[in-house]
Amino acid sequence: MSKESNFYIKLRNSINEWAGDNKNQYNKFIDFILFVPDFFYLLWKLEMNDRVSSDDKVKIGLLIAYFISPIDLFPELIFGPIGFMDDLVVTAHLINSLMVNYKEIIYYHWNNVSNQDLLESIHKILASIDNLIGKPLWNRLKNKFSI
Repeated sequence: MSKESNFYIKLRNSINEWAGDNKNQYNKFIDFILFVPDFFYLLWKLEMNDRVSSDDKVKIGLLIAYFISPIDLFPELIFGPIGFMDDLVVTAHLINSLMVNYKEIIYYHWNNVSNQDLLESIHKILASIDNLIGKPLWNRLKNKFSI
Protein backbone atom coordinates (compact mmCIF):
# COMPACT_ATOMS: atom_id res chain seq x y z
CA MET A 1 0.00 0.00 0.00
CA SER A 2 1.35 3.43 -0.97
CA LYS A 3 2.00 6.21 1.56
CA GLU A 4 -0.81 8.35 0.15
CA SER A 5 -3.25 5.43 0.29
CA ASN A 6 -2.24 4.71 3.86
CA PHE A 7 -2.61 8.41 4.83
CA TYR A 8 -6.00 8.52 3.07
CA ILE A 9 -7.28 5.48 4.99
CA LYS A 10 -6.00 6.80 8.34
CA LEU A 11 -7.53 10.23 7.70
CA ARG A 12 -10.86 8.75 6.58
CA ASN A 13 -11.03 6.45 9.62
CA SER A 14 -10.12 9.27 12.00
CA ILE A 15 -12.76 11.61 10.56
CA ASN A 16 -15.43 8.89 10.49
CA GLU A 17 -14.71 8.08 14.14
CA TRP A 18 -14.83 11.77 15.08
CA ALA A 19 -18.07 12.27 13.13
CA GLY A 20 -19.71 9.37 14.91
CA ASP A 21 -18.77 10.78 18.30
CA ASN A 22 -19.80 14.37 17.52
CA LYS A 23 -22.92 14.06 15.35
CA ASN A 24 -25.10 16.42 17.39
CA GLN A 25 -22.48 19.01 18.32
CA TYR A 26 -21.06 19.63 14.83
CA ASN A 27 -23.94 18.51 12.64
CA LYS A 28 -23.65 21.34 10.09
CA PHE A 29 -19.96 20.57 9.49
CA ILE A 30 -19.93 16.77 9.38
CA ASP A 31 -21.15 16.36 5.79
CA PHE A 32 -18.42 18.73 4.63
CA ILE A 33 -15.62 17.33 6.77
CA LEU A 34 -16.29 13.85 5.41
CA PHE A 35 -15.11 15.18 2.01
CA VAL A 36 -11.65 16.02 3.38
CA PRO A 37 -9.91 12.67 2.72
CA ASP A 38 -11.35 12.46 -0.81
CA PHE A 39 -10.26 15.99 -1.69
CA PHE A 40 -6.79 15.46 -0.21
CA TYR A 41 -6.36 12.24 -2.19
CA LEU A 42 -7.56 14.01 -5.34
CA LEU A 43 -4.97 16.77 -4.84
CA TRP A 44 -2.26 14.16 -4.39
CA LYS A 45 -3.25 12.31 -7.56
CA LEU A 46 -3.34 15.56 -9.56
CA GLU A 47 0.10 16.49 -8.24
CA MET A 48 1.48 13.16 -9.48
CA ASN A 49 -0.24 13.30 -12.89
CA ASP A 50 2.07 14.05 -15.85
CA ARG A 51 -0.71 15.77 -17.79
CA VAL A 52 -1.09 18.56 -15.20
CA SER A 53 1.04 21.61 -16.02
CA SER A 54 3.93 22.54 -13.76
CA ASP A 55 2.27 25.91 -12.99
CA ASP A 56 -0.84 24.14 -11.75
CA LYS A 57 1.27 21.58 -9.89
CA VAL A 58 2.84 24.47 -7.96
CA LYS A 59 -0.65 25.61 -6.86
CA ILE A 60 -1.63 22.06 -5.96
CA GLY A 61 1.65 21.48 -4.11
CA LEU A 62 1.25 24.67 -2.08
CA LEU A 63 -2.27 23.63 -1.16
CA ILE A 64 -1.10 20.14 -0.13
CA ALA A 65 1.56 21.78 2.04
CA TYR A 66 -1.07 24.07 3.57
CA PHE A 67 -3.34 21.06 4.08
CA ILE A 68 -0.76 19.14 6.11
CA SER A 69 0.82 22.14 7.84
CA PRO A 70 0.01 22.48 11.53
CA ILE A 71 0.00 26.26 11.05
CA ASP A 72 -3.11 27.57 9.29
CA LEU A 73 -6.27 29.54 10.03
CA PHE A 74 -7.99 26.62 11.77
CA PRO A 75 -5.20 24.35 13.09
CA GLU A 76 -6.36 20.74 13.28
CA LEU A 77 -4.26 20.24 16.42
CA ILE A 78 -6.48 22.76 18.21
CA PHE A 79 -9.85 22.35 16.50
CA GLY A 80 -9.72 18.67 15.52
CA PRO A 81 -11.38 17.83 12.20
CA ILE A 82 -13.26 21.16 12.25
CA GLY A 83 -9.81 22.60 11.50
CA PHE A 84 -10.02 21.13 8.00
CA MET A 85 -12.76 23.57 6.97
CA ASP A 86 -10.35 26.20 5.65
CA ASP A 87 -8.37 23.54 3.76
CA LEU A 88 -11.56 22.12 2.29
CA VAL A 89 -12.91 25.47 1.10
CA VAL A 90 -9.66 26.42 -0.63
CA THR A 91 -9.40 22.93 -2.17
CA ALA A 92 -12.94 23.11 -3.53
CA HIS A 93 -12.17 26.50 -5.05
CA LEU A 94 -8.93 25.29 -6.66
CA ILE A 95 -10.48 22.08 -8.03
CA ASN A 96 -13.35 24.12 -9.44
CA SER A 97 -10.87 26.35 -11.29
CA LEU A 98 -8.81 23.37 -12.51
CA MET A 99 -11.91 21.78 -14.07
CA VAL A 100 -11.47 24.02 -17.13
CA ASN A 101 -8.24 22.28 -18.19
CA TYR A 102 -8.32 18.92 -16.40
CA LYS A 103 -11.93 17.78 -16.21
CA GLU A 104 -11.26 14.23 -17.44
CA ILE A 105 -8.23 13.75 -15.19
CA ILE A 106 -10.05 15.13 -12.15
CA TYR A 107 -13.10 12.96 -12.71
CA TYR A 108 -10.95 9.90 -13.29
CA HIS A 109 -9.21 10.27 -9.94
CA TRP A 110 -12.36 11.41 -8.11
CA ASN A 111 -14.45 8.46 -9.32
CA ASN A 112 -11.80 6.03 -8.12
CA VAL A 113 -12.09 7.40 -4.59
CA SER A 114 -15.52 8.84 -3.91
CA ASN A 115 -19.08 7.87 -4.66
CA GLN A 116 -20.16 11.53 -4.31
CA ASP A 117 -20.87 13.75 -7.34
CA LEU A 118 -17.82 16.02 -7.64
CA LEU A 119 -19.41 19.17 -9.06
CA GLU A 120 -22.34 18.92 -6.69
CA SER A 121 -19.90 18.55 -3.78
CA ILE A 122 -17.81 21.53 -4.90
CA HIS A 123 -20.84 23.74 -5.42
CA LYS A 124 -22.28 22.70 -2.06
CA ILE A 125 -19.04 23.69 -0.32
CA LEU A 126 -18.61 26.95 -2.22
CA ALA A 127 -22.23 27.95 -1.69
CA SER A 128 -21.81 27.40 2.05
CA ILE A 129 -18.54 29.26 2.59
CA ASP A 130 -20.05 32.08 4.64
CA ASN A 131 -21.83 29.61 6.93
CA LEU A 132 -18.82 27.33 7.25
CA ILE A 133 -15.93 29.70 7.88
CA GLY A 134 -17.39 33.21 7.60
CA LYS A 135 -16.81 35.96 5.09
CA PRO A 136 -13.80 37.60 6.86
CA LEU A 137 -11.89 34.31 6.99
CA TRP A 138 -12.80 33.46 3.40
CA ASN A 139 -11.43 36.86 2.32
CA ARG A 140 -8.18 36.14 4.20
CA LEU A 141 -7.87 32.76 2.49
CA LYS A 142 -8.56 34.26 -0.93
CA ASN A 143 -5.83 36.84 -0.34
CA LYS A 144 -3.39 34.27 1.03
CA PHE A 145 -3.79 32.02 -2.01
CA SER A 146 -4.45 34.82 -4.52
CA ILE A 147 -7.76 33.25 -5.58
